[in-house]
Amino acid sequence: MFTGMQSGVEIARLRRGVRRMRASSWDVSGGNDDFWTYKAGEARTIAHITSPGCIRHIWMTMESHEPGWPRQIVVRMWWDGEDEPSVEVPIGDFFGLGHGIVKNFSCAPFQMSPQDGRGFNCWFPMPFASEARIEVANESSAEYILYFYVDYETYEPEAVALLQDYGRFHAQWRRENPTDGWADPSHHGDWPWLQNAWSTPNLDGAGNYVILEASGRGQYIGCHLDVDVYERQANDWYGEGDDMIFIDGEPWPPRLHGTGTEDYFNVAYGPQQEYQAPYHGITVYSGTPEWPWKGKSSLYRYHIEDPVTFEESIRVTIEHGHANKLSNDYSSTAYWYQAEPHAAFPPLPAVADRLPREG
Repeated sequence: MFTGMQSGVEIARLRRGVRRMRASSWDVSGGNDDFWTYKAGEARTIAHITSPGCIRHIWMTMESHEPGWPRQIVVRMWWDGEDEPSVEVPIGDFFGLGHGIVKNFSCAPFQMSPQDGRGFNCWFPMPFASEARIEVANESSAEYILYFYVDYETYEPEAVALLQDYGRFHAQWRRENPTDGWADPSHHGDWPWLQNAWSTPNLDGAGNYVILEASGRGQYIGCHLDVDVYERQANDWYGEGDDMIFIDGEPWPPRLHGTGTEDYFNVAYGPQQEYQAPYHGITVYSGTPEWPWKGKSSLYRYHIEDPVTFEESIRVTIEHGHANKLSNDYSSTAYWYQAEPHAAFPPLPAVADRLPREG
């Protein structure tokens, strides 16, 4: 029945017992008001499916006049009757872009489509054995409207056993603002000091920024990382921070130890361009020739061809500058599949603590 993303020749396989379904915001009166209106503080279930199935595609667009509204609206998802959501992410971040920004971009699992990125798309498959529920919550202080499609398929009862072999989709948002750096800003441009700082060791990864911490059996399928360099520091290029992924409680050094932030996101040599490919890219770059790393940057890496499997636990981390020397605004959204139950998520910060920095 369910066959993942159905790439390549698999798309031609004729499957039995599959019904294509949709939940949407269409105007049930027959008119053209094909949207839902949300009052301030209101949460509503947009899809509730009570049979074996798989969500194949989600599209949304919305209108709000609140500054930073993509961080004030939250999407949550539950699978198979669980009490705590497996997805809890501000809506803009869920669809692949942080900083409360909406703009055109395209990669394999996510797109923000014209006009000006207002058409949100997610293509990650989301299988479930008995039930799926998706909620959108307006946590802003103003009314807004939402248009949506949730495209899914349902399966005959004999598919339930097959679906047990598939992990449930999870997504989680985190922020550290600011990261706990140790570099003295007064040494900006002091290359002898910087060369000495680069020799400072990080031999445990304890102070790294944490993108994901999960327990159970599953596979990590990637993230986007959103960095705001809001003040001058001693060489504020954040890309020297190594990625370190700890699997099943292994000691340092982890088997997946990288060579830098730019390297984990599959770019090189301090890129100062936006670039988008199916599985990696830079969606936001706001530096200037005078200050190349000024302001907001967003990078993504999706492990669709190379998922990172774990049997007991995973801890996905990255240094904020070499040996965690930089103090920046870091946020991220991690995506993974795992068997239930999942560990409790950290509490989602209040709206005021999710809003992007101005400028």
